[in-house]
Amino acid sequence: MNSIIVISGPSGCGKSTLIRKILQWRKDLVFSVSHTTRQMRDREADGKDYHFISKPEFELMIKGNRFVEWALVHENYYGTSIDEIHSKSAGREILILDIDVQGAKQIRKKFPEAHLVFVAPPSMEELQRRLLKREKTLNDHLRRRLDEAKKEMREYLFYDYVLVNNDVDITARVLNGIINAYRYRSFRQGWLVERILKERL
Repeated sequence: MNSIIVISGPSGCGKSTLIRKILQWRKDLVFSVSHTTRQMRDREADGKDYHFISKPEFELMIKGNRFVEWALVHENYYGTSIDEIHSKSAGREILILDIDVQGAKQIRKKFPEAHLVFVAPPSMEELQRRLLKREKTLNDHLRRRLDEAKKEMREYLFYDYVLVNNDVDITARVLNGIINAYRYRSFRQGWLVERILKERL
């Protein structure tokens, strides 16, 4: 049984920061490193934040059916490889995926036992402020991101949980609670009960 938690949310909502905090707190989590064709940002590392590859390489992987999910987002490809899922989610550790709404739907279809968490910004104004830190000016690219953010947020009912990220520390603690609950779901604890049932008095 695969153990998967999906974290989604519009660019700038703070999901990457939340994931970093949770990974620092817990030893029972492992991060799924996605493939992408976008440019590497400052402080990112290949193989740690993403596997950064070219568009022709990504498209070759698509043709080879090597992705569990993939999507074209803001003119760049993002995808989770089959190898990444199977190598990291089959044990007792929980695999954390940072993927968009399209990818979350594909994961839910293939892994119905996965937990899906949507992270929303406290307001569109705050989201714009955060994105302006990256873009510096309110250009067409940023406007497209804000429009896309609204489309993504309209999908919130598809998710099991919604976290409005007003304060990253508080939101991280709530997310930690969700992960605790997921760890003790019956399908994940069944092996313990089965072991008890096999005991002879």
